[in-house]
Amino acid sequence: MDFKKFLNLIMIEQTLFALPFAYIGVLFAGGRSMSTWFWVTIALFAARTSGMSFNRVIDAKIDAKNPRTKERLIPKGEVKPFTVWIISLFFLFLLIFSSYMLNKLCFYLSFIAGAMLFAYSYFKRFSSSSHFFLGFVEACAPIGGYLAVTGEITLFPLLLGLIILTWIAGIDILYATQDMDFDKKENLKSIPAKLGKEKAVILSGLNYFFSIIFMILAGIITKRDLPYWIGIIFIGLIFIRQQQLGKNSNLCDNMKKIFKLNTYISPLLFLAIFIDIFIWG
Repeated sequence: MDFKKFLNLIMIEQTLFALPFAYIGVLFAGGRSMSTWFWVTIALFAARTSGMSFNRVIDAKIDAKNPRTKERLIPKGEVKPFTVWIISLFFLFLLIFSSYMLNKLCFYLSFIAGAMLFAYSYFKRFSSSSHFFLGFVEACAPIGGYLAVTGEITLFPLLLGLIILTWIAGIDILYATQDMDFDKKENLKSIPAKLGKEKAVILSGLNYFFSIIFMILAGIITKRDLPYWIGIIFIGLIFIRQQQLGKNSNLCDNMKKIFKLNTYISPLLFLAIFIDIFIWG
C-alpha cells in the first residue's frame, strides 16, 4: 500500500481534527512537559489509525453494498483486508506502548481503549445507541490527555469526556441520516433508521445543547476567563448553524457544509483554552 492510500484509508483529516480532543485534557490538567505532549500525540494518532482501520476492514462487506461507501479502498479491491488487519494491530500496539510511556494508569486503560476501538464497528449491528458508543470512544481522548498529566482518576476529566461524547453523538446522528434507508434495508441499527429523520435531528440538537452545558460547567469549575467564553459562544453558533442545515430537506446535500463547520470546533475549543491559560492568564 502506498502512502497516499494509507492516508485515504485512515482519513488523516479526521485524525488531525481529533488531536485537540486529547490536547484539551492536557491543557486543563496543566500539562507543560514536552514529553507528555509528544506521547499524547502519538497515542491519539495510534488510536485513531487503529480504530479507523478496524472499522474499514470489519465493515468492508457492508461498505461494498452502500452506494455512498462502495468506492472505499477495500470494497474496490485496491487494498487487501489482511493488510488492513496488520495496520490495525500495529497501531494498537503503538497505542499501548505510548500509553506505557506516559504512566501506569494510562497503560492499564489502553487495553480497555483498544477493546472499545475494536468493538465499535460491531455495535451498530445490534444497537441504535452506536452513536453514543462512538461518542464514548472519542471521549477517551480528553480523559486520557488529563490522566496523562495527573496519573490519577478524578471526576473532572469525566466532565471533559461528556463534552466530547455529546458533541460526537450529535454529529454522528446527523451523519447517519444519509444512510437511513440503507440501514433499514440491511437491518443495521441507527437512530435515524429507528426514529426517522425529524426526531433524529431533534435528538442531535439535544446532544449539542448538553455539550455546551458541559463546556460551561467546565469553565465555571476551572474559573476560565474571557477567551474561553468567547470560544464557547462561537462553538454554540456553529452548533446552531449545523442544526439549521440538518433540518433542511436536502440534508445529504448539506452534509459537506455540516462537516466543514464541524472541523472548526475542536481547534476553536483548543485555542480558546490555550489562550486563556497560557496567554490571557
